[in-house]
Amino acid sequence: MSEQPLVYMAGPLFDEGERWWIETMEELVRNAGFRTFLPHRDNPPKTADNAGEIFLNDKRGIDECTLVVANLNGVTTDDGTAWELGYAYARGKYSIGYFSDWRQRFPNDEKVNLMMEQSLDVIVENLDQLREVLASRR
Repeated sequence: MSEQPLVYMAGPLFDEGERWWIETMEELVRNAGFRTFLPHRDNPPKTADNAGEIFLNDKRGIDECTLVVANLNGVTTDDGTAWELGYAYARGKYSIGYFSDWRQRFPNDEKVNLMMEQSLDVIVENLDQLREVLASRR
């Protein structure tokens, strides 16, 4: 039996709500048959001395993953998440954006910044859609 594909979980992690949400998404991804890289779980706690280590661990997580699942919710997409998506795009990774925020950011039909939107393979709007896309990637 082959090893489960690795999914890099991207998104803001600055408060309990953001961490709770990405952990909820991560559980769904694991239950869909994938291994996961979750930055706040798979890195040491951030200190003044280990930013470089965390950066390299996160970069390696994207290098080794099969796909990225990114939480894009919020008034703007988190800048670290935007970087992760750009790097994943440059590495040819399949990327799923999750955007369920009902606030309109742009006057046209863009959900998120056009650079992110164009670099994503798909944007889903709820957990059922995420489950469906993950099932198609197994």
